[in-house]
Amino acid sequence: MIEDAAPLAPGFYRGTVQRIRAAAEALSVDGFLLLESANLTYATGFFHHANERPMGVYIPVAGEPILLLPQLEQENAASCWIADLRTYPEFPGELHPVLWMLRETGARRLAVDSLEARLFQAAGDVVERLVLSDRVERLRFVKSDVELALVRLAARYADACLDHMRRQIGEIVAAGGSELDIQAAGLGHARALMSRELGSAFAGTKLAVVGSVHSGPRAALPHGQTLPRRPQKGEPIIAGIGATVGGYHAESGATFVLGEPSADVLRCLRAADACNAAGVRALRPGRLCQDVNRAALAELEAAGLAAFIRHRLGHGMGVEGHEAPWLAQGDRTVLQPGMVFSNEPGIYRPSIDGYRTIDTMIVTEQAAELPSRFQQDFGIEQRILG
Repeated sequence: MIEDAAPLAPGFYRGTVQRIRAAAEALSVDGFLLLESANLTYATGFFHHANERPMGVYIPVAGEPILLLPQLEQENAASCWIADLRTYPEFPGELHPVLWMLRETGARRLAVDSLEARLFQAAGDVVERLVLSDRVERLRFVKSDVELALVRLAARYADACLDHMRRQIGEIVAAGGSELDIQAAGLGHARALMSRELGSAFAGTKLAVVGSVHSGPRAALPHGQTLPRRPQKGEPIIAGIGATVGGYHAESGATFVLGEPSADVLRCLRAADACNAAGVRALRPGRLCQDVNRAALAELEAAGLAAFIRHRLGHGMGVEGHEAPWLAQGDRTVLQPGMVFSNEPGIYRPSIDGYRTIDTMIVTEQAAELPSRFQQDFGIEQRILG
């Protein structure tokens, strides 16, 4: 068991509510209604299955929060620290649940984080002033120490999955195994390790390890499906792993080669490695997100691989696997200590092959912190498997 590993306590969420109250006050409204699933979890610690039935939490400037849910979630929410729990019968109902929530708040001036366009006019009939705002999403940009501890723990299990794959790929393929078998072996190992080390400490929160494996020409598809395909010697094998502990996400990924790589394959592996290193160097407080993206992808361009870039360098991570801000052109968010990003250089050559590595990076006052350690522990030579 890992000592001191625990989910976020109610005190964390009460502190978050205070910051949301301040955001509502700055908008000159009576309170904030959060309808986005990730914002709801961030503010309350209520881990739920998002579906067509709307759920929300109302955080007034003065007074206690109100959790607003479909009746079938009443028992699931009973353990939440929020005492005021109100339910509606079912969706869609005679009155749309979001309009019901607006009325339940009792607010005259209200901020919301999201609202369907078809409800906007009707919502304006319920409250005197309605403000759409992304301020709560922006509060999530910078993580506290307790949130970062969960990110680091999640990275541990993503790394464990990759390390097991590194040790088993050759044996699996030699026995006739496929991408699916490699995926199952790695995920099974990491999930078992998570179960042994964490036990029931995180019961009721989000706890998961997921991933994909693509080889040969299939590796040229950034979001390809893992198939019962047997990797061939000399081909790249991309493994991308995501892990979540206590609702916080981290990623780790690598490109393996089974057997002796060609000079061309080595060139791509080294270019991805150089791109990754440039991204780590560029991740400094005060820089813009798009500048990190630019500095890193310049390494792929310098290697003559510009035509095979299919996506940005990375994305934010936290209560969502993909969340703002983005290490991408057009995102001028200024980096601050406590922000968490993926660093995932990708080279995708249609009908030929693909290469991608993934690190989790945390912005600090000095050099970037890398809680995912797989690539640091196992260099390119150790990802070439005999």
